[in-house]
Amino acid sequence: MEMDAATFEELVVDELDRLPDDMVDGLENVVFVVEDRPEDGSLDLLGLYDGLALTERTQYGMGELPDRIVVYREPHLALSTSEDELRDEVHTTLVHEIAHFYGLDDAQLHEMGWA
Repeated sequence: MEMDAATFEELVVDELDRLPDDMVDGLENVVFVVEDRPEDGSLDLLGLYDGLALTERTQYGMGELPDRIVVYREPHLALSTSEDELRDEVHTTLVHEIAHFYGLDDAQLHEMGWA
């Protein structure tokens, strides 16, 4: 599947807007970034949480650099054959990376109804 960077970024924003309020309301000092590929150039990684989970923070406060949630465009496109499939994969990636922010594992995601 092919999609230019601007259109993919719009799709990511749309999917972020569709996430439940209880999932995104607690996000603090987090930025979402779209990049073409991971640094190693592979197509294996769909997203990345770059930060310190809430469960691991001790003295976190003013002046801290924001955590980043990165969504990689080219791996998503390589995996998807339609826009609906792409949206599903982006949604799953966002939920998974946001879960890392909260310090949640897959079992907890299912318990909360997020996955």
